[in-house]
Amino acid sequence: MQLTSSAFVHNGFIPKEYSCDGSGAHPPLEWSGVPTEAKSLALIVDDPDAPAGLWTHWLLWNIDPKTFEIKAGEAPTGAVQGKTSSGENQWCPPCPPAGTHHYRFKLYALDSALALAPVSIQKELEAALQGQVLGQTELVGLYARQK
Repeated sequence: MQLTSSAFVHNGFIPKEYSCDGSGAHPPLEWSGVPTEAKSLALIVDDPDAPAGLWTHWLLWNIDPKTFEIKAGEAPTGAVQGKTSSGENQWCPPCPPAGTHHYRFKLYALDSALALAPVSIQKELEAALQGQVLGQTELVGLYARQK
């Protein structure tokens, strides 16, 4: 599987537009190579560089496996959005307090849909992924606020 964005390259900088300093919309995402036997997809976007520890920016699961993109600022129809570290069930844009942070966009192809409630957090989603993953890929974007 491969995950890309037309807004930035792997290990490249995420444009300001997709941060708290811009529109705050999530960047567009495209993927390919999903196993034909996949029943659903899940996406986790997190920041391991956050001062308080891992910060969850977006959780999505039960994405239709026939989906091959998420347009900027949109959520896939029928997908469930979980709780981010900000307590919201939606994208939380990059807004690091200092330094350059790494934003990991992790896409998983699963052998079933997940029976998780929208109040679920990253740890619960990761636990539900155990034994269900048919394939996975990661795209890393960087962001640093300009002072």
